[in-house]
Amino acid sequence: QVHLVESGGGLAQAGGSLRLYCAASGRTDRRYTMAWFRQAPGKEREFVSAINWSATLTFYAHSVKGRFTISRDNVQNTMYLQMNSLKPEDTAVYYCAAGELDSDSPETYDSWGQGTQVTVSS
Repeated sequence: QVHLVESGGGLAQAGGSLRLYCAASGRTDRRYTMAWFRQAPGKEREFVSAINWSATLTFYAHSVKGRFTISRDNVQNTMYLQMNSLKPEDTAVYYCAAGELDSDSPETYDSWGQGTQVTVSS
């Protein structure tokens, strides 16, 4: 497994921007897909975005497409999520995850971070 630590969350106003970071350590020799999920209070964890090992494929949930951009730097072992045009409904705990498959299903990811809170005020 890979050890993942998120950072960069915080408070933003609607229309603003935040950048999330996910630092990986441990088994970073694995060619893993990385993803962002989020969970709002009282709701299930939902897929946000994913990126494959070579960063040649990216995937986005419909709700964030065109506003969020996922990227990764395999030399720095870090994944990023640039979030623009934030909306109050983006408020959630954001988790990064790593797994073997290009997937939007949380069950396919075997390494998870502890989460970082993102709060968007209207």
